[in-house]
Amino acid sequence: MKIGIVCYPTYGGSGVLATELGMALARKGHEVHFVTSHQPVRLDFLNANLFFHEVFVEEYPLFHFQPYELALSSKLVEVVEKYKLDILHVHYAIPHAYAAYMSKQMLGQKGIHIPIVTTLHGTDITLVGSHPFYKTAVEFSINNSDVVTAVSESLRTDTLRLFTIYNKIQVIYNFIDFEHQKTWEDEDCLRQSLAKDEEKVITHVSNFRPVKRVNDVITIFNKIQKKVKSKLLMVGDGPEREKAEIYAKELGIKDKILFLGKSDEVRKILCLSDLFLLPSETESFGLAALEAMAARTTVISSNTGGLPEVNIQGKTGFLCDVGDTEAMAKKAIYLLESEDRLNEFKDQAYQYSQKFSIDNILPKYEQVYREVKSDCC
Repeated sequence: MKIGIVCYPTYGGSGVLATELGMALARKGHEVHFVTSHQPVRLDFLNANLFFHEVFVEEYPLFHFQPYELALSSKLVEVVEKYKLDILHVHYAIPHAYAAYMSKQMLGQKGIHIPIVTTLHGTDITLVGSHPFYKTAVEFSINNSDVVTAVSESLRTDTLRLFTIYNKIQVIYNFIDFEHQKTWEDEDCLRQSLAKDEEKVITHVSNFRPVKRVNDVITIFNKIQKKVKSKLLMVGDGPEREKAEIYAKELGIKDKILFLGKSDEVRKILCLSDLFLLPSETESFGLAALEAMAARTTVISSNTGGLPEVNIQGKTGFLCDVGDTEAMAKKAIYLLESEDRLNEFKDQAYQYSQKFSIDNILPKYEQVYREVKSDCC
């Protein structure tokens, strides 16, 4: 099939998932066309079935904000016509599903029928979509998609609670490409370059937005390092990073924390980690936690959103109430103070992560594509 993918070309979970999905589809022989404002960060063009089409927004003095949705709609029409795409798979209800619907209407006037598959990732529902200004557009975009998927049962429930939805929403979980993962596992993790042999390595990966509760990570680590010799790796960047660095300095533990910024080597960092902290206010799925588990790292997380579907209490790690840094620290110390216990949880985390292998998830998307193509055309 010829599949068009629309996503945010960023380090965020939705962009990573969409890019990994497109590359996996290309490896299976599908022709995949990415239509985005910039080249996705993980996109690898070594496969001949992958194509990238940049959405260019012309600067025009009349517009205070440039009309990206219009430019995207027009580009989608151009790509669908030129390459005879079978399906558009858009990630995020707004603006992507909204723009895809407009392109579908324009193509329909030319006698071209293109089905739209919309995948909901979370922010488009729980943060942006629930705002009164956007609610009508989100409902319209979801209800006018041919197929709608969500990355967790929790997100599906939230969507149906927050909006008036007539469309059926299927749950297709996020995934891990374990073949790619193995290339990192087989390498020397170079642990000694970041921590001493006697130190446990604790890691947090995020975009450092307020919803990630980055200062809670620092608070939890402060409690841990008083009991267990350890080092904290903070991977990513965003608005809360400076506050976190100041807070760490105030606590007198700045020398025990490495702020590594954005990195293309997250999997390599995770492979040398003992424990992953994710105390988020909300997570629609928790892809960062899954990536940690796939690298044989146990997880301490909040019990919000889709995280209980990924991090299994007492098996892959522990879940605690949002903001309960005391409980999170106690569970972390419980794991780290016993090497045998820690290794047991690490093994269980890795084993459970196999449920989310791309080998299990990709066929579900392919089945959706076949069914919607058959229904539409």
